[in-house]
Amino acid sequence: MSKIEIITEKCKGCGLCIIVCPKKSIQLSKNFNKAGYHPAVFVEGADCTACGLCFQVCPDVCIEVYKDK
Repeated sequence: MSKIEIITEKCKGCGLCIIVCPKKSIQLSKNFNKAGYHPAVFVEGADCTACGLCFQVCPDVCIEVYKDK
């Protein structure tokens, strides 16, 4: 299964990745990171296609995309 990993301590919770995700596989966490932001988190079990749009739009470069082989 394809997935993404978000470095939550770098994420400022801007939400751009959430907007561009065609499968709605990302949401904002209810918890705060050390910087005081609600970071984006991957929805476990989501139908991620590893399209990479979230990676491309992230201004903080905190998303890694893993595509199924």
